[in-house]
Amino acid sequence: MSTRPGLRERWRINAMHTIQERALDLFDARGFDSVTIEEIAAAAEVSPSSVYRYFGTKEGLLVADEFDSMSQEALEEILDVSDPVGSLLRAVLAYEATPDPAVPDTQRGPWRRVRYFFQEPSVRMAACAALDRAGQRIAPLMVAHGGLTQTQARVAANALAFGYFAALEQWYLDGGIRPIATYVDEGMQPLRKALSAPEDTSSP
Repeated sequence: MSTRPGLRERWRINAMHTIQERALDLFDARGFDSVTIEEIAAAAEVSPSSVYRYFGTKEGLLVADEFDSMSQEALEEILDVSDPVGSLLRAVLAYEATPDPAVPDTQRGPWRRVRYFFQEPSVRMAACAALDRAGQRIAPLMVAHGGLTQTQARVAANALAFGYFAALEQWYLDGGIRPIATYVDEGMQPLRKALSAPEDTSSP
């Protein structure tokens, strides 16, 4: 009985990956603006309503990942509030080290999907909205377990989410020739220092 939700979740993730890959096939061949949800559904052999249910919009189809549907409990397990930058870096390393076997060798890696974040303005807006949602989910954990105030947690969570996006954009601008983790590690150094610096309570 306990395995059923896991199987259902894996089926959902696999279905989403298939739809995303068929959509990318069409976007790469004809351009983002020229492709409709109905055409994506036909290519993936699902109904248009399934695409809308999983992704909401064509832009959402490109920016959606497992984080969006991750439970708060699962998020709490992977986020070390004493080292949130380290948690993010470990997640990026795991993502880059785990290729999708359903994707051909010549098309593997994040470049194929992520480049649309920075080439299509509407996709960039959708990505920023997803990052805002991520910040809203991370902030309460930093309050509950990180000893931050509401304001501090909100600022730190958004710095983490949008800092990652800035590192990702530099990776794109450089042509995606080095691992994303390299950019995250380098770019997040100031934030890592800020979040790990102990508060000085000593008297002058």
